[in-house]
Amino acid sequence: MNDSAAHRDDWTESEELAERMIPLIGALRREHDVVTSLHGHRLLGLSATGLVEVHERVAQLGHERLPIEDSLAVLEAIHALAPGASSLDVARLVAGHAESGQPLEAYLADVLAPAMGAVAAEAIDVVLYGFGRIGRLLARILIAHTGGGSGLRLRAIVVRRGAENDLVKRASLLLRDSVHGRFAGSVTVDEDAEQIIANGTRIQVIYSDDPATIDYNAHGIHDAIVVDNTGRWRDEAGLSQHLQSKGVARVLLTAPGKSPLKNIVHGINDDTIADSDRIISAASCTTNAITPVLAAIDEAYGVVKGHVETVHSFTNDQNLIDNFHKGDRRGRSAVLNMVITETGAAKAVAKALPQLEGKLTGSSIRVPTPDVSLAVLHLTIERPATKDEVNDYLRRVSLHSKLRQQIDYVESPDVVSTDFVGSHRAGIVDGLATIADEDTLILYVWYDNEFGYSCQVIRVLEVMAGSHPIVLPERREVTLQG
Repeated sequence: MNDSAAHRDDWTESEELAERMIPLIGALRREHDVVTSLHGHRLLGLSATGLVEVHERVAQLGHERLPIEDSLAVLEAIHALAPGASSLDVARLVAGHAESGQPLEAYLADVLAPAMGAVAAEAIDVVLYGFGRIGRLLARILIAHTGGGSGLRLRAIVVRRGAENDLVKRASLLLRDSVHGRFAGSVTVDEDAEQIIANGTRIQVIYSDDPATIDYNAHGIHDAIVVDNTGRWRDEAGLSQHLQSKGVARVLLTAPGKSPLKNIVHGINDDTIADSDRIISAASCTTNAITPVLAAIDEAYGVVKGHVETVHSFTNDQNLIDNFHKGDRRGRSAVLNMVITETGAAKAVAKALPQLEGKLTGSSIRVPTPDVSLAVLHLTIERPATKDEVNDYLRRVSLHSKLRQQIDYVESPDVVSTDFVGSHRAGIVDGLATIADEDTLILYVWYDNEFGYSCQVIRVLEVMAGSHPIVLPERREVTLQG
């Protein structure tokens, strides 16, 4: 048999194994509220080819190769055990079993013991106030996460009516996206009820320009978390208007919030969210991308000072062609120019990591790409570092630590920005670009400033709602030594 035929046979065999995984993944979600992933890559809804591809992709992103037959064996054993509501990382369970020396069933019975009998959280109503780039991505994620009626439940979007066929246009923008591709499923409209129906989820479209006068109760929405995606209000006074509407319990801002609002970066300071916090901010995409990496480096090496330069995709507040703009330089064509602008992300880091207060400066260049940005961290550190040591540490952080949802790691001479469209991590360290020279460390961190940030917003929402299931295997601390 030649090499080509052997590779084809290997692929065919992998697809056959993946086809056997699909009903197990679906049954675990529907029957037991168990969400399965592969190093954080969600498995629900993937085709057989998609499952094979994600096994290949995690290896390409610096993880150890995971045989698909091992994943299948673990899924079969999990299904037989029938744990309760939980988030299970199949790849880490495979690795843990290999290290344990136990029979698979015995190992899983021990590790999954905390999830046996676990009950899913009660449904929490979510309203998206604004339906732009972030709003539509949040909708996609919330719809994909919809299970047996538990957890976060998207109930409505609030927009200003833009045209007579507004509802159809909103639905079309949810269905089709030039950057993130077509919505995975069906999107239709019920014009009489003014609802968008996405994969069976009915989303009420409410037309309003006044956040204080909406009666959400009239639509069956109660104690909702309103996610303000407009950026129109960033202070407590402005955002408090939402709380005056009937049916609203709390508010989450998807932009940096002004003091005294808490700016939350999930994985860093989400443990500071209290039940009494009525309004909080999920900070900015750049703050979410760099803060976890800075936290990891500060813990291992100590950050003395640094400068953050972001190479950021253009955004909707810039002009397509030269025209008047109240901001400096942003009036020039976004699709033809690199535009120097300001960023508050470096200073905002200190709101989540107080120990870095006054240690960082920042600036930004907007570039002619629609999505995925790059942060360059130029740091002076206390403990001397080598490139290999830093990269090994950050790779292990991305695999095993409490920051593994936030930090990813890649080593490839060929990756470019579009390779990170759709990344669910807040930031991805490009190991081949790392520069380390004694007390100077330069890191390049890619981030999908739309989807990666939206995933962080969902994680903050889950904390606010108390809806995130138990995560197994438990994440462990990662040190510089191992």
